[in-house]
Amino acid sequence: MRRGFLFVALAAAFVSAAAPASAQQTEPAPRVDATAVLVANAATGEVIFARNADARAAIASITKLMTALVVLEHAHPEDVVTVRRLASTVGESTVHLRPGERISVRDLLAAALIQSANDAAFALAAHVGDGDVRRFVRLMNAEARELGLEDTHFVRPDGLDVPGHYSSAEDVLALARAAMRRPLVRRLVRMESGRIAGGRTLFAWNDLLGEFPGLRGVKTGHTAAAGWCQVAFARRDGVGVYAVVLGSPSRGERNRDLAAILEWGFAQYVRLKVVVPERTYATAEVPFSDERLALLAAGPAAAVVHVGRPLVEEIVVPATVELPVRRGKRLGEIRVLEGDRVVARRPLVAAETVGDAGLEERAGWYADRAFSEAGEMLSGVFGGVL
Repeated sequence: MRRGFLFVALAAAFVSAAAPASAQQTEPAPRVDATAVLVANAATGEVIFARNADARAAIASITKLMTALVVLEHAHPEDVVTVRRLASTVGESTVHLRPGERISVRDLLAAALIQSANDAAFALAAHVGDGDVRRFVRLMNAEARELGLEDTHFVRPDGLDVPGHYSSAEDVLALARAAMRRPLVRRLVRMESGRIAGGRTLFAWNDLLGEFPGLRGVKTGHTAAAGWCQVAFARRDGVGVYAVVLGSPSRGERNRDLAAILEWGFAQYVRLKVVVPERTYATAEVPFSDERLALLAAGPAAAVVHVGRPLVEEIVVPATVELPVRRGKRLGEIRVLEGDRVVARRPLVAAETVGDAGLEERAGWYADRAFSEAGEMLSGVFGGVL
């Protein structure tokens, strides 16, 4: 195995001309006025900036991501829910559900995730809990344990303030990533508006939808105890970034700070061509010949990598090839690593065809080798005498 080092700063020649200048340097994270802040790579979950990320705090309606997860594990989107009186009495953000009204799980999830409707969350909880919302909350907490959310505990399905209902920025990130694996959740949280049964029109509380380029959701929240909260996911040019802000003092500050740390998150990554086709990455000995066979990458590879972080090329090739060899035959592999993570891999192939050596070629090679070795021996003997 041959190892060589390639640094992002040295690979600037491979960066697309459209790459932002900020991708060539790492700036400090912008100041955010909030209780807790976190920025992470969407693909790997790697946290690239955090402050008070493990501190327990109220998360308001971000709670509804867990409500949606549990509902989708125990009900089908086309199931019909009969609204119970309890749900119709829940206040603050609502879609004005009526007792006895029949409405689909899909419409209630839309109401809960787009407009953050508390009555929709309770209607879903009562449906899955067979009329017992506390049973549903136990399912929420069981799911939190399953996801490894050690700093999370739920008391309500809507996230309104109540003692003992809390999470953390780290756990919110994990919850959001789990929720975004659900296709229906992904579709709903990026909608700015929608229509559901009863002629209801929904409007999202997520102010960055349609405003911040590449934003795909996921959930906002606000209560007196929680302040202004949001977990957001955005994707641009193959780079995905999550950002969490908990306890911002105002809606406007939350929006500005969230946009700023998302932009900062994108600036921490760049897409590079890390494997170049037709480049000779290694050579191998050819039997019965003083020539070496060039081994080329079979094709290009690009990867999203952290700016300023070293990349390592690992090249695995045979010391000597077996004849005959056809051009394009796979003879090895190049792997590009960022830390322990393999960001790209491609086969290494023969640059040309090499036929099997005939009897005359083999005899001539052995004769040349014997003559060369004899000359070296004599040189050593007489060189010492002289």
